Amino acid sequence: MSQTTTDLPVVVIGAGPAGLAAAAHLEDRGLDFLVLEAGRRAGAATRDWAHVRLFSRWGEVVDPAAEKILAPTGWVKPDAASYPTGGDWAELYLQPLADVLGDRVRFGARVTGVSRTGRDRIVDADRDAQPFVIHIEHADGREERVFARAVIDASGTWSTPSPAGGSGLPALGEKAAADRIAYRVPDLKDPAVRARYAGKRTAVIGSGASAFTALAYLADLAKADDGTGTKALWVLRRGISGSTFGGGEADQLPARGALGLAAKAAVDAGYADAVTGFRTDSIERDADGRLVLVGEDGRRLDAVDEVIVLTGFRPDLSFLDELRLGLDERLQAPMELAPLIDPNQHSCGTVYPHGVNELSHPEKDVYLVGMKSYGRAPTFLAMTGYEQVRSVAAHLAGDQEAAERVELTLPETGVCGGAGLFDEPAAAEEEAGGGCCSAPTTLTIGAPASSGGC
Repeated sequence: MSQTTTDLPVVVIGAGPAGLAAAAHLEDRGLDFLVLEAGRRAGAATRDWAHVRLFSRWGEVVDPAAEKILAPTGWVKPDAASYPTGGDWAELYLQPLADVLGDRVRFGARVTGVSRTGRDRIVDADRDAQPFVIHIEHADGREERVFARAVIDASGTWSTPSPAGGSGLPALGEKAAADRIAYRVPDLKDPAVRARYAGKRTAVIGSGASAFTALAYLADLAKADDGTGTKALWVLRRGISGSTFGGGEADQLPARGALGLAAKAAVDAGYADAVTGFRTDSIERDADGRLVLVGEDGRRLDAVDEVIVLTGFRPDLSFLDELRLGLDERLQAPMELAPLIDPNQHSCGTVYPHGVNELSHPEKDVYLVGMKSYGRAPTFLAMTGYEQVRSVAAHLAGDQEAAERVELTLPETGVCGGAGLFDEPAAAEEEAGGGCCSAPTTLTIGAPASSGGC
């Protein structure tokens, strides 16, 4: 690496939990950095699910290096045993961290392209010695380019939800029905959103934590005075088995286990009807404007008023097209990482903690971290991302021993990427018999249900 390149900052894409943790670790290592965030504030994507409660406690979603930087400012860490909402996480942790990092975090700065200076992806000559060039589009339309010694992409997957179609492509008619389709867990505390679903028949497509949460929310609404007649239709591409609802009482994250139990309770209590083995092929409108889901096998479901598509997320790789990334053909995750996170084999607790070695690409010094590193795999936890960026920062600082050292133990079993289902976890754990490895054996559907980007 030339001296000129060495003097350049590390560019971090995204000011969410993983991106700001990366910045904190770079700061702790004395490395120059620049964080580029498309949104107007820290945790822009996290704020989109501000109403959702994480299934991880505060003690599990604050990065140690970030806490070290925040402590001298008088910042007080929230109760480690309590569960934040997405809004809490953004306001009480991510924004203060961004504020401490100062003008090295730039907002309204959307990355539109990353390459090697003077080298498109074809050119080999002297490639690794060239700095990275990052093209930026600012909120006011102004364009800029900056140069970097390394790039850490922590931009996540929130902006690119997967479609309803069973083939991975949008179902025929899906785009035309956009006025009745949502791709996020609805905030039923918002009066306008609540009115959209109250008394209506809603199809929920998906089988993960977000789908569990939507089912529990809709069941809660059905029990309310203003929600009479609310009904959910749960559309699953597979059948229902013992593992469908996650780890339940065996889950070491109680709120994560409670999430699956709440979905099961919604079905058992009749608030939701399950349709299994259904892969959506097309979405049609009936004479009343309601939506009819048509399966690949020709089945036509009874009309619904609304559809909530919660089939996962996928990484936006478009602005990295000039880089030589080594990605698994199925998961779109780094080649060495993909076998460790294959959702057919692993839950988040069985994923081996990993770092720079598993995150490296043929293109030297570019790293996808956080949720984006998992590609299409749903088994991500925030503390996994913190371990990733700790390792990458150590490597960039030349401390290979620290980069390869494992400093993380993950809780076992269950579904991942979702959130907790109770406002008072301590009470829920006491009801279950106590202990960090318990989940509530009984659960009131009226309790706040949550899912989201842990």
